[in-house]
Amino acid sequence: MKKIMLLGLCLFLLPVWINAEEVKKEEVKVFGVYSNKRSPDNHYIPSGWMGDYGDIKINDEFSANPHSGANCIQFVYSAKKSNNQGWAGVYWQNPANNWGAKSGGFDLSGMTKLTFWARGAKGGEVIDKVIVGGIKGVYPDSDEIGMGPIVLTKEWQQYTVNLAEKNLSFISGGFGWVMNADSNAEGAEFYLDDIKYEADASIKPEVKGAEKMPFYVYLDRGSVSNHYIPSGWMGDYGDIKLDVGSLEDPYMGNTCIKTAYSGKGAQGARWAGIYWQNPANNWGEKPGGYDLSNAAKLTFWARGGKGGERIEEFKTGGLFGEYSDSDTASIGPVILTKDWKEYTIDLKGKDFSSIIGGFCWATNVDVNPEGATFYLDEIRYE
Repeated sequence: MKKIMLLGLCLFLLPVWINAEEVKKEEVKVFGVYSNKRSPDNHYIPSGWMGDYGDIKINDEFSANPHSGANCIQFVYSAKKSNNQGWAGVYWQNPANNWGAKSGGFDLSGMTKLTFWARGAKGGEVIDKVIVGGIKGVYPDSDEIGMGPIVLTKEWQQYTVNLAEKNLSFISGGFGWVMNADSNAEGAEFYLDDIKYEADASIKPEVKGAEKMPFYVYLDRGSVSNHYIPSGWMGDYGDIKLDVGSLEDPYMGNTCIKTAYSGKGAQGARWAGIYWQNPANNWGEKPGGYDLSNAAKLTFWARGGKGGERIEEFKTGGLFGEYSDSDTASIGPVILTKDWKEYTIDLKGKDFSSIIGGFCWATNVDVNPEGATFYLDEIRYE
């Protein structure tokens, strides 16, 4: 009799056990970053504010027109450069404020994509890059994957980061975005919703080839075709004033780049320069850049404010670190004239399969004792 009762109890519990397993399997197919304010499915916290963090305002329970549910996340980026960086971004971290100093994060092995919904308040807002992983430190993320740039529309649109065959065994930086003041000159207001990892067996590994030519470093202020950011200020960086939206007689389009170098020696180096980098402030310590194997040359137009300004070197590539540039090439010194003139850096025979430092100039006070004002435009690989 006891055996019969025990058997009956097992048969009664069996469907419950099977359903629990089905729920468990279903849960591992989706892993949330953000779905709604205070949702138990939110596994990361938007605590990692970067760059001009003073330019960012967040409302993570914005209730007007969410993509789904009761609310979404509103970001307002003023682009005022409050921390003198020219860019800003936010990482969703686990635990909060974890830049790799703490054990945390999740094993997301098996997830093949991250999806999210986004829209702009006006349309045309530019997010330079969306990031998965990439946290360094004592407990580094197992991988870093990026996607972008993204030009937002006024309507909700879904975006996907391909994670197939990526190492997601330890991810404390679950999601992040970066944008810059050059691409969003008047600031940007945008919204995010339904950020989640998914295990989708149909997603195949992304195969990235060499970029198509022409490939721009700078086309016009705010252009989505601009692939590098002038974030790498060097030497007497306090002597430099940079305007990437100058209206003073651009060579082509609406704007050009104006640089004023005072030569006063603010940092005591007696020289100064700027690297255009991808991503911003990347000196080779993190993955980024582009495969520019198809490029035979880099061309750009330049002129001096008075004529006679001397630039010691114009350069591409040459950054060293864990993720070094694959090669480098340069010209110089160059004596500028008052009129626009095209210059060319020959890349034939160079290995440009991975370039983080897309463009660079450097000069010094010895050859410009009164400083130098000069202009650049149409910087591109061909």
